Amino acid sequence: MSLNDSWMQRDLSVLWHPCTQMKDHEQLPLIPIRRGEGVWLEDFDGKRYLDAVSSWWVNVFGHANPRINQRIKDQLDQLEHVMLAGFSHQPVVELSERLVNITPAGLDRVFYTDNGSTGIEVALKMSFHYWRNIGRPGKQRFVTLTNSYHGETVAAMSVGDVALFTDTYKPLLLDTFKVPSPDCYLRPEGVSWEDHSRTMFAHMEQTLAEHHDDIAAVIVEPLIQGAGGMRMYHPIYLKLLREACDRYEVHLIHDEIAVGFGRTGTMFACEQAGITPDFLCLSKALTGGYLPMAAVLTTDKLYQAFYDDYSTLRAFLHSHTYTGNPLACAAALATLDIFEQDNILEANKVLATRMAKATAHLSDHPNVAEVRQTGMAVAIEMVQHNASKTPYPWQERRGLKVYQHALQRGALLRPLGSVVYFLPPYTITEEQIDFLADVATEGIDIATRAAISVALAPGAPSTFHDPG
Repeated sequence: MSLNDSWMQRDLSVLWHPCTQMKDHEQLPLIPIRRGEGVWLEDFDGKRYLDAVSSWWVNVFGHANPRINQRIKDQLDQLEHVMLAGFSHQPVVELSERLVNITPAGLDRVFYTDNGSTGIEVALKMSFHYWRNIGRPGKQRFVTLTNSYHGETVAAMSVGDVALFTDTYKPLLLDTFKVPSPDCYLRPEGVSWEDHSRTMFAHMEQTLAEHHDDIAAVIVEPLIQGAGGMRMYHPIYLKLLREACDRYEVHLIHDEIAVGFGRTGTMFACEQAGITPDFLCLSKALTGGYLPMAAVLTTDKLYQAFYDDYSTLRAFLHSHTYTGNPLACAAALATLDIFEQDNILEANKVLATRMAKATAHLSDHPNVAEVRQTGMAVAIEMVQHNASKTPYPWQERRGLKVYQHALQRGALLRPLGSVVYFLPPYTITEEQIDFLADVATEGIDIATRAAISVALAPGAPSTFHDPG
């Protein structure tokens, strides 16, 4: 028995893995990873895999990055953790100062939590609580875009719209307004991204005009709807949305958990619209993919609505045990150092250009409807017929075939249903980008030529956050 097989058997006897139908692993082997270095993951049998999805979109500067490693080691010798209620520490103060300095003007307060989903919960609760504190308790509902994803805790699911994640739990969810997404994949032929995004904003305008007295906030994934299939739209939508939220007195929440820290080409996606949201939610790449942490930045105006004598019960009494953990702060500080010292955003422009060039040929593939890109994110949409954009039935799991082929070739590509995408670490080389494009092309050829017959279940979800 190989070392991989041994660890796999031990795993399957005790673990329940996330976002996984565990029965799949009767045919789909788990891959136990022994070590990581740079863009590579290595299993116990010595095989390496290029991490093309940054280990669920978090690892921006490579595995075992020596600069991040050292910062965490140094912190470990000083302070591993202290509660952040009534206490503070140097790394959390320094990190907060730096986040305030690099985010859009006006975001002057930082609240920490443990992960992206709970960061969304914080923003939703703060918005709801703000309106209550200032005497407008009727503003209780939230507006979200169709095909959106904001996490898997209950309130975060409520403002999401990917059926696979939400349908089972509908009795638990908040009642929200869902507005059609500006997703530019769905634009009519010959219409630009900007014009389509402008046109789609009419739905949001109407919802805010009719219901603003009941609405606390609008929440969006700016520029890229990640788990919904890497669907993309133009920054003009965010600009129009900021203006409308101001006009109708509604908060704007930007979920930049997946797209923050350089993924869209700017440090934060909201910069491309020249706006400041009322809440900016950050996580994933915040710590370079090392430790769980989320930060919710907001304005001093919001902060002041909670600042009062204890007896008024206006305080935001929300907490997580590991809020502002010093080790996570150290990882985040090292990550920000690399961004600053290595001029990462400029370097990424070269890599993004190479990603576009390496995948351009797939636009002519008979089973590819679109190759789309925003910054360091490229998505390739597989379909039955490219002209009609007829999707594959989800039960056929075409993406799974791409995933399996990529593993054989030494790459980790984890498609979203029939959408193959690259979200690589920023330490990837141009040659490695070419390798990924070759592997993806081979996998798409295999997946789209396969004869697959399945019994189709009515009303099933069309989007996946798993390999196929």
